[in-house]
Amino acid sequence: MKNNKSKKKTMFVWIIVIVIIMAITTSLMIVRNSLQNSGEVGTYKVFVETFENVIEVSGNVEAAQLQNLTVAGDGTVQKVYVEEGDFVTKGTVLVQLSATEQEYNLAKHDYDMDQKRISGSKKELELMEKQRLSLLKKLEDRLVIANFDGYIVELDVAEGDYVEAKDTVGVLLDRSFLQADVEVVETDAGKLVVGQKVVLDFPAYDTEQVEGFVVSYPSVGRITTRGATVVDAEIRIDNPPEDILPNYSFTGSVEISAPETVVLVQRDAIGRKGGKSFAEILQKDGTYSEVAVTVEPYDNTYVKVISGLEEGDVLKSQSNTVSGSQNRLPGMGGGPAGGGMPAGGGMPPAGGR
Repeated sequence: MKNNKSKKKTMFVWIIVIVIIMAITTSLMIVRNSLQNSGEVGTYKVFVETFENVIEVSGNVEAAQLQNLTVAGDGTVQKVYVEEGDFVTKGTVLVQLSATEQEYNLAKHDYDMDQKRISGSKKELELMEKQRLSLLKKLEDRLVIANFDGYIVELDVAEGDYVEAKDTVGVLLDRSFLQADVEVVETDAGKLVVGQKVVLDFPAYDTEQVEGFVVSYPSVGRITTRGATVVDAEIRIDNPPEDILPNYSFTGSVEISAPETVVLVQRDAIGRKGGKSFAEILQKDGTYSEVAVTVEPYDNTYVKVISGLEEGDVLKSQSNTVSGSQNRLPGMGGGPAGGGMPAGGGMPPAGGR
């Protein structure tokens, strides 16, 4: 008796479970049919994307010119004509060493030449003239002279100091422009053109971006220690901000072409009728208005809008299947009518970014 009662109880439980499952299934079918018959459609939003066609670069800037103020011989500093921070022009005498010996040798040589003009031969005078040029050079070597216009950024010498040959007593810097050599990978080297705009960001100067341009690049590549083939391009910044100093680091981009702005929408938003493309735009009253559009293929998911649509337009899906996934554009995480970024890129292939 107990076994029969247990079997009946188990059968009763299974019947209840089956009834519940059938009820749930029927309810889901009713809801699905209701949604399909309600006229609900998927929608897509037209959006704008801007792409930069650039080559990424980085490096450190150098001054236009730099002169280490080096003395040519041993001696005592007789005169210092400048101070640190002074602006000087090319040819300015900056430091003078004692030149008593050199002045005496030149004066004696001039006296001897005068004597030879009276009694010497033409050949002797020619040789003495060449010797005089050598003596003048030795006298000139007692001077430290500016090779270009610039600022004295370092000066480590005073009158009366004794210096030795090749000692550096200061630094002259020309900051009229800054320059840098940057590595461009071989796949981008063919896109370089002299004069291209370069936009630079300096960590030490976050006020604004700084503009420069491509000055030159060689016609031969170079293999780096990493085994990569690159081309060393030279870039230049005219009239740089005073806060940017030589050796400052930067990151930036060479502009291959002007940024391109495109209008995009998913392919499913565009229909075909009579060999022509069209779209249905959602109106304020909830209805849809059909418009003729011109589009071009962009990638597997998106088309490029040439005419007929504007950014923000909400379009009815032309797909036969309505599902939640159709209403969600990649990269936006939105629902119906959400904008989006092209899945997997879609960027023009000529750029480096």
